[in-house]
This record gives sequence, structure tokens and C-alpha cells, in this order.
Amino acid sequence: MAARVVLSQALRQLAISPKTFTVSSKYTTNMLLKAGGGSLSFARSFSKPSDEVSSEPNTESDPTLVVDQKDASKMRNRVIPVEISMKYLKSKGYSTTYGSEPVWVKYRRNFKGQFAPDTRKTCIRQEKLSTGNPCPICRDEYLILDYRNVELLKQFISPFNGAILPTKKTGLCQTKQRELLVAITKAKDYGLIAFDVPIREYDYSDYRS
Repeated sequence: MAARVVLSQALRQLAISPKTFTVSSKYTTNMLLKAGGGSLSFARSFSKPSDEVSSEPNTESDPTLVVDQKDASKMRNRVIPVEISMKYLKSKGYSTTYGSEPVWVKYRRNFKGQFAPDTRKTCIRQEKLSTGNPCPICRDEYLILDYRNVELLKQFISPFNGAILPTKKTGLCQTKQRELLVAITKAKDYGLIAFDVPIREYDYSDYRS
């Protein structure tokens, strides 16, 4: 809708009637609209010009918006079910990307100095990645921290003492670390993750009268 308005205004300045203007379907017009202080880039096709201009764009029949691939890879507004994440851990794409190692093993943080500081508070702001080096969970949108996704949660548990690995070792941001703690605790309550209970020996002679 907005693209047609801009085009009709340009044709009026050139004294060309919009009805006689036709463009082949193989050509597209790249335009840049600014609304509300932000810019929206899209590719609009004018293969079927019409006299009437609707007040609202029809995105179902006429796709007017093409999301940029760079911005699309950074968006984190999709809700991915945990069942999809569990299937993803068993897929060929996951094994090709991470192999048999945990997802945080090949991750490297960018920091100055010899000692690594605390991880950032979050990697996602306004449903979009706000950093060029997100944590191992935020960079892959198919890794969902849920108490049912046991295979993923076990990657962040030490095999020696059963403790949850710290952020300085895994590189998780503080937001995902809190979600990890909640998911592992809930999985233990549901009996999905086994853990050792410390054995305590009591001297019952102290309680005898």
C-alpha cells in the first residue's frame, strides 16, 4: 500500500498517469520507508497495478514484506516447542554442528585480559540478538531449556560431582543460567534427572535417655 502511494506521487511529478504504468513481474522495486523513527526495507512487486489503494496491506495474498536475512538470523521472537528441540538434538544437523561434545565446548568468549569476567546479563533485547557473540544457548534458537529436554540439561551438569557448571566455564549469559537452574531443579523434582543424596550417619546414643 505504502509503496504504491510513493510510486503514484513520483508519477504525478513526472506527469505520467499511474494507470498506464506497468512493470513486468520479473522486476521488483526496492524501496525504503521510514515510519515512526525506524526504517523498514522491503522489496515490492508492481506486476499487477490497481486503481484502488487499500488502507491496510494484505500480507496473505500479496507479500509486501521480505525480511532481511541478516535481521532474520538475529530475531528470537519465534516460539519453538520443546518437542522440536528434542528432535533437533537427535538430528544430523546437530551432530554435524556440535558433534558428540556439549554445545558449550567450542564456544569462545571475547574479553580483554587474562581472566574471564562475568558473563553478560542477556544476549537478547527486544526479541533480537544484541551482541555479535551470543552465548551457546542464545545463538541457536532450537536449544530450548526445559525440564523435559533432559539431554540438553545433562550437558551442563558435571559428571564428577553432579553440580551445575558455572557460567565462566560454559559461557552462558545470566538470563539463560537462571533458566538452566530452574529447568534442572524441576527435572530433578519430576525424577527425570537422577542425583545422589548425601548419606548422613547419626549417633542415636545421643538421643537415648
